[in-house]
Amino acid sequence: MSRYLYSLLLMVLSPVLLCWMGLRARRAGGKWAVLGASRFGRYGKQPVQTGAIWIHAVSLGETRAAHPLIRALLDLGYSVLLTHLTATGRAEGQRAYVDEMAAGRVQQAWLPYDFPGATRRFFHHYQPALGVLIERELWPNLVHASTQAEVPLVLASARLSDAALYRTLRVGSLMTQAYGQLARVYAQSLADAQRLEQLGVQGVSVSGNFKFDLPLDADKAARGRAFAGQLGRQVVAIASTREGEDAWFIDAIKRQRPRQGDGIETSLPVLFMLIPRHPQRFDQAADQLRAAGLVFVRRTELLSLGDDSSSAVSACKKADVVLGDTLGEMPWYYAACDVAIVGGSFAPLGGQNFIEASALGCPVIVGPHVAHFEQAVADARAAGAAMQVEDAGRAVRQALMWLDQPAERHQASEAGRHWVTQHRGAVSRVVHGIQSLLAASGQAVPDQSTDRP
Repeated sequence: MSRYLYSLLLMVLSPVLLCWMGLRARRAGGKWAVLGASRFGRYGKQPVQTGAIWIHAVSLGETRAAHPLIRALLDLGYSVLLTHLTATGRAEGQRAYVDEMAAGRVQQAWLPYDFPGATRRFFHHYQPALGVLIERELWPNLVHASTQAEVPLVLASARLSDAALYRTLRVGSLMTQAYGQLARVYAQSLADAQRLEQLGVQGVSVSGNFKFDLPLDADKAARGRAFAGQLGRQVVAIASTREGEDAWFIDAIKRQRPRQGDGIETSLPVLFMLIPRHPQRFDQAADQLRAAGLVFVRRTELLSLGDDSSSAVSACKKADVVLGDTLGEMPWYYAACDVAIVGGSFAPLGGQNFIEASALGCPVIVGPHVAHFEQAVADARAAGAAMQVEDAGRAVRQALMWLDQPAERHQASEAGRHWVTQHRGAVSRVVHGIQSLLAASGQAVPDQSTDRP
């Protein structure tokens, strides 16, 4: 398919696509600005700081993965333009860079839809010095417009599954030409690099996964440990569950009350933490817990009582489950737990990031569907930091077995920390590449001696 035909089809089908986008936004909640002017590359007299490094992080996961890169660039004195496609990604960016946005060092915008005119207007308005696409977001007209505007594009922390490779090849020259216009590509793993090379990408570098470089929130982790220390119960976190998975885990928790059978016995009941990935499912998970007859307390209730206060701890004494109905608190949950089950991998959704759990010393259990983290799961299993099981019921049983095996659990904990340490450094490799591209195009390195907020 040619880019011209693609653009024609996009415009013809745009009413249907915009309706689909509107339905997606309605289901997900949040402010999406589906029909906002900026989605079509129209910005009016909106003030802008040109010459920034543009980073596109499509949604929540990519935005979090981009944090160490953004911080590294800000520390070097660069300004950043941060774009998103989803409301959760935008909200995460707003939360993380409040001070930097107030100081004008970070700008935030919606990525325009991939219409030729919209993408041209985007580059004309913002005039970035260079663009970085996080993980996998590639649009033909966006790439073409960047080439026309002479803005080099970098695909960083890139991943490409076998299924995604097959779909891309089926599209034909449209996507292979887009990949061929990228200035640099940094893959997460050798397998990702090999798949990208099958698309005709030349000179792919294996830099690693940005998620290994994510800084840990030491304050939240310390408060999580303090809470666990006062609680006096063993804790299993079931994190980042996706659509359909909550019901499976709730059923598995219910079947393990009281803990008996399989040779597993304990005098103190285990406290489970169920943490849906998306906020629109918090209330639904609460309804499911209530219907299952499980006693639960919301994380927001604990915060209102004083986080790790005696009142918050008391509220959990008779609870079966803490419902994680907050965002940005994964360090607290992981630091408070003894074992982490990471969702998104029990339904065929590709898996979710479990690296932060390993960095905090949590033995990790994942499900069978880990296409988005295939290499990371294989490496973590080989290092003894993670286990992979077939379904939610087996995951809960394995977690309970680990709780009664302190030596094995400690070994997995230390293996996880070591594994994460060994894989850090992806951000520094990409930053070096960005600086070399900017230098080649005559861009000056910012003066780092200037005091900044």
